[in-house]
Amino acid sequence: MKKISQIGALLKKSYRIYGQQMLQGLTERGFSDLRPSFLEVLRCLCEHRGPTIKELGTILGLKKQTMTSHLHELEARGYIRRQVGEDRREQKIFLTEYGERFKLNLLEVTEQIEQNFRVAVGEVELDRVETLLSNFYGKLQTFEQQENLGERFF
Repeated sequence: MKKISQIGALLKKSYRIYGQQMLQGLTERGFSDLRPSFLEVLRCLCEHRGPTIKELGTILGLKKQTMTSHLHELEARGYIRRQVGEDRREQKIFLTEYGERFKLNLLEVTEQIEQNFRVAVGEVELDRVETLLSNFYGKLQTFEQQENLGERFF
Protein backbone atom coordinates (compact mmCIF):
# COMPACT_ATOMS: atom_id res chain seq x y z
CA MET A 1 0.00 0.00 0.00
CA LYS A 2 2.83 2.36 0.76
CA LYS A 3 4.29 2.13 -2.75
CA ILE A 4 1.04 2.89 -4.60
CA SER A 5 0.30 5.76 -2.19
CA GLN A 6 3.76 7.21 -2.88
CA ILE A 7 3.26 6.87 -6.65
CA GLY A 8 -0.13 8.58 -6.42
CA ALA A 9 1.28 11.40 -4.31
CA LEU A 10 4.20 11.98 -6.70
CA LEU A 11 1.89 12.02 -9.72
CA LYS A 12 -0.40 14.50 -7.99
CA LYS A 13 2.48 16.78 -6.95
CA SER A 14 3.93 16.68 -10.48
CA TYR A 15 0.53 17.47 -11.96
CA ARG A 16 0.12 20.41 -9.57
CA ILE A 17 3.42 21.90 -10.76
CA TYR A 18 2.26 21.53 -14.36
CA GLY A 19 -1.17 23.02 -13.52
CA GLN A 20 0.31 25.97 -11.64
CA GLN A 21 2.65 26.78 -14.53
CA MET A 22 -0.23 26.44 -16.98
CA LEU A 23 -2.53 28.75 -15.00
CA GLN A 24 0.27 31.27 -14.47
CA GLY A 25 1.12 31.34 -18.18
CA LEU A 26 -2.53 31.73 -19.18
CA THR A 27 -3.14 34.41 -16.53
CA GLU A 28 -0.22 36.39 -17.95
CA ARG A 29 -2.00 36.22 -21.32
CA GLY A 30 -5.29 37.51 -19.97
CA PHE A 31 -7.07 34.25 -19.15
CA SER A 32 -7.31 34.69 -15.38
CA ASP A 33 -10.78 33.23 -14.82
CA LEU A 34 -9.87 29.55 -15.03
CA ARG A 35 -9.51 26.72 -12.54
CA PRO A 36 -7.38 23.60 -13.09
CA SER A 37 -10.49 21.46 -13.64
CA PHE A 38 -11.60 23.77 -16.48
CA LEU A 39 -8.24 23.39 -18.21
CA GLU A 40 -8.77 19.68 -18.77
CA VAL A 41 -12.17 20.28 -20.35
CA LEU A 42 -10.85 23.08 -22.56
CA ARG A 43 -7.76 21.12 -23.56
CA CYS A 44 -10.01 18.26 -24.61
CA LEU A 45 -12.21 20.62 -26.63
CA CYS A 46 -9.09 21.94 -28.34
CA GLU A 47 -8.27 18.38 -29.43
CA HIS A 48 -11.81 17.17 -30.30
CA ARG A 49 -14.13 19.34 -32.35
CA GLY A 50 -17.79 19.21 -31.33
CA PRO A 51 -18.01 16.28 -28.93
CA THR A 52 -21.26 15.59 -27.10
CA ILE A 53 -21.39 16.03 -23.33
CA LYS A 54 -21.36 12.24 -22.97
CA GLU A 55 -18.32 11.85 -25.26
CA LEU A 56 -16.48 14.59 -23.40
CA GLY A 57 -17.25 12.96 -20.05
CA THR A 58 -16.04 9.59 -21.31
CA ILE A 59 -12.78 11.04 -22.65
CA LEU A 60 -12.11 12.89 -19.39
CA GLY A 61 -13.47 10.23 -17.06
CA LEU A 62 -15.92 12.69 -15.46
CA LYS A 63 -19.50 12.13 -14.38
CA LYS A 64 -22.33 13.85 -16.24
CA GLN A 65 -23.12 16.09 -13.26
CA THR A 66 -19.51 17.31 -13.08
CA MET A 67 -19.36 17.81 -16.86
CA THR A 68 -22.62 19.79 -16.85
CA SER A 69 -21.34 22.04 -14.06
CA HIS A 70 -18.00 22.70 -15.80
CA LEU A 71 -19.67 23.35 -19.14
CA HIS A 72 -22.16 25.75 -17.58
CA GLU A 73 -19.28 27.75 -16.06
CA LEU A 74 -17.26 27.74 -19.28
CA GLU A 75 -20.30 28.83 -21.29
CA ALA A 76 -20.99 31.68 -18.85
CA ARG A 77 -17.36 32.80 -19.20
CA GLY A 78 -17.58 32.80 -23.00
CA TYR A 79 -15.26 29.89 -23.84
CA ILE A 80 -17.79 27.45 -25.27
CA ARG A 81 -21.17 27.23 -26.94
CA ARG A 82 -23.61 24.36 -27.13
CA GLN A 83 -25.30 23.28 -30.33
CA VAL A 84 -28.19 20.85 -30.57
CA GLY A 85 -27.15 17.81 -32.58
CA GLU A 86 -29.13 15.75 -35.10
CA ASP A 87 -30.57 13.86 -32.16
CA ARG A 88 -32.36 16.70 -30.34
CA ARG A 89 -31.43 15.15 -26.99
CA GLU A 90 -27.71 15.58 -27.69
CA GLN A 91 -25.75 18.78 -27.44
CA LYS A 92 -22.43 19.21 -29.17
CA ILE A 93 -19.85 21.45 -27.53
CA PHE A 94 -17.73 23.92 -29.52
CA LEU A 95 -15.22 26.61 -28.67
CA THR A 96 -16.42 30.17 -29.23
CA GLU A 97 -14.26 32.81 -30.92
CA TYR A 98 -12.90 33.63 -27.46
CA GLY A 99 -12.34 29.92 -26.89
CA GLU A 100 -10.37 29.71 -30.15
CA ARG A 101 -8.14 32.60 -28.96
CA PHE A 102 -7.68 30.67 -25.73
CA LYS A 103 -6.67 27.60 -27.76
CA LEU A 104 -3.84 29.49 -29.48
CA ASN A 105 -2.56 30.74 -26.12
CA LEU A 106 -2.91 27.28 -24.58
CA LEU A 107 -0.72 25.80 -27.32
CA GLU A 108 1.94 28.49 -26.79
CA VAL A 109 1.92 28.10 -23.00
CA THR A 110 2.04 24.31 -23.31
CA GLU A 111 5.10 24.58 -25.57
CA GLN A 112 6.81 26.87 -23.06
CA ILE A 113 6.08 24.50 -20.17
CA GLU A 114 7.40 21.58 -22.18
CA GLN A 115 10.61 23.52 -22.81
CA ASN A 116 10.84 24.26 -19.06
CA PHE A 117 10.40 20.58 -18.24
CA ARG A 118 13.05 19.61 -20.81
CA VAL A 119 15.49 21.98 -19.13
CA ALA A 120 14.56 20.72 -15.66
CA VAL A 121 14.72 16.96 -16.29
CA GLY A 122 16.19 16.50 -19.79
CA GLU A 123 14.71 15.22 -23.03
CA VAL A 124 15.57 11.56 -22.40
CA GLU A 125 14.05 11.56 -18.92
CA LEU A 126 10.90 13.30 -20.18
CA ASP A 127 10.49 10.65 -22.90
CA ARG A 128 11.13 7.89 -20.37
CA VAL A 129 8.49 9.22 -17.97
CA GLU A 130 5.95 9.55 -20.78
CA THR A 131 6.55 5.97 -21.93
CA LEU A 132 6.49 4.60 -18.39
CA LEU A 133 3.24 6.39 -17.47
CA SER A 134 1.60 5.44 -20.76
CA ASN A 135 2.41 1.77 -20.14
CA PHE A 136 1.35 2.00 -16.49
CA TYR A 137 -1.99 3.60 -17.41
CA GLY A 138 -2.61 1.08 -20.18
CA LYS A 139 -2.06 -1.84 -17.81
CA LEU A 140 -4.38 -0.30 -15.22
CA GLN A 141 -7.07 0.18 -17.86
CA THR A 142 -6.72 -3.43 -19.01
CA PHE A 143 -6.92 -4.63 -15.41
CA GLU A 144 -10.00 -2.52 -14.76
CA GLN A 145 -11.73 -3.76 -17.92
CA GLN A 146 -11.02 -7.39 -17.07
CA GLU A 147 -12.20 -6.86 -13.51
CA ASN A 148 -15.42 -5.33 -14.88
CA LEU A 149 -15.89 -8.44 -17.00
CA GLY A 150 -15.58 -10.62 -13.92
CA GLU A 151 -12.03 -11.76 -14.63
CA ARG A 152 -9.28 -11.43 -12.05
CA PHE A 153 -5.50 -11.48 -12.25
CA PHE A 154 -5.22 -13.35 -8.95
